[in-house]
Amino acid sequence: MAKLIYDETGRLLFTEEMKREYTLLIPQMLPVHFSMIARVLEDAGYRTEMLNTHHRGIVDEGLKYVHNDTCYPALLVIGQLIDAVKSGKYDPHQVALLITQTGGGCRASNYIHLLRKALQKAGLDYIPVVSLNLSGLEKNPGFRFTVPMIRKAVFAMMYGDIIMMLANQCRPYESVQGDTDRLVESCMNRLLELMNHGKGLSYSQMKDNFKWIVSDFASLSVTGEQKVRVGVVGEIYVKYSPLGNNNLEEFLLSEGAEPVVPGLTDFIIFKIYNRDVDVDLYGGKWLKQFVVRVFKRYVEKCQRAMIDAVSASGRFHAPGTFEDLHQLIRGYLGDGNKMGEGWLLTAEMLELIHAGVPNIVCTQPFGCLPNHIVGKGMIRKLKDDYPHSNIVAIDYDPGATKINQENRIKLMLANAKGLAGQQQPASAKDAPREPVSV
Repeated sequence: MAKLIYDETGRLLFTEEMKREYTLLIPQMLPVHFSMIARVLEDAGYRTEMLNTHHRGIVDEGLKYVHNDTCYPALLVIGQLIDAVKSGKYDPHQVALLITQTGGGCRASNYIHLLRKALQKAGLDYIPVVSLNLSGLEKNPGFRFTVPMIRKAVFAMMYGDIIMMLANQCRPYESVQGDTDRLVESCMNRLLELMNHGKGLSYSQMKDNFKWIVSDFASLSVTGEQKVRVGVVGEIYVKYSPLGNNNLEEFLLSEGAEPVVPGLTDFIIFKIYNRDVDVDLYGGKWLKQFVVRVFKRYVEKCQRAMIDAVSASGRFHAPGTFEDLHQLIRGYLGDGNKMGEGWLLTAEMLELIHAGVPNIVCTQPFGCLPNHIVGKGMIRKLKDDYPHSNIVAIDYDPGATKINQENRIKLMLANAKGLAGQQQPASAKDAPREPVSV
């Protein structure tokens, strides 16, 4: 058994010995993206296990060890990790918990401290907690997010976006049930194999990979009918995580709808852009701003390559660019509104409306004040400007019942089907903006 070592502040460290012996438990958020990241970590010599549990016991564990005024995503992530440790599936003396830490002013910076408090309360404070961050917040001798790992992770995020986007456009129409999920797994395995051999990690190779990914999805046998398309926006965890949104995408599919879920790339660019905005708003070094702008331009270049590949297919709807979103939000929210999902959340709703997807579920987790301002708080304004928008805000918290959530979504879908086939302008304003594709 690995020896427990603490730093000068009393923090339990994840050591080199633990890297060889321990299993890193990872909470799930984006099934495709995070599964690829877990494989990247495995290829770097770590033992990993992605947690895909969904039962009510996770919420109960979270309520035991996290204050009930804490935001719902924090409660779920911590509950899922502690539930896994106590499940009997793992030796609690041979596991470590991996959690992201952004360094911003939101929950993602504080989870790690809440998790350690919860472990102490549960009598499990001998379990190390590993911070996955790019801000130098916490370091461990046995866990280093190296440049090659970061490079693979960034490309895995890009590949995850295009796979998720295409899968969502195929799954509602597949002729043979399960074909889409099998292709998703096949694409992930092929991409990871290429990255393990140092391929698919340059811009030109990424463009080539985008082409065959689109081609493979285009070859799936699908039915011809068009279903009601429903956008999904909201706080990032509840928006993507099946645990956080009670399997929202699965429910929409069961109701005969096509889920339209904006990808993670815009959020990544948004976070990079915020570092640029900070210098303009609060001051800072020009060198930092220069580096940030170079990085942003590169990620945007990769995003445009993905959009071009999807558009060239002639079959799939492609998203707009980050700059499209930035243009759409003008007159609604400023660049300084950047806490949590900030202006990006409202911009995603605007993009969906302009792309002919006025039916939107806005996921609202308890305790996320920024999300309520830029999500639910902007719906009235959007409906004033776009009368044919059909937006419903769904609350997710420990006391919310799934049946109530689903009934409210069913009402939105009934409205959507009633409006289907009607030729409605995107905006009630004199001259609607040029629509983008989603």
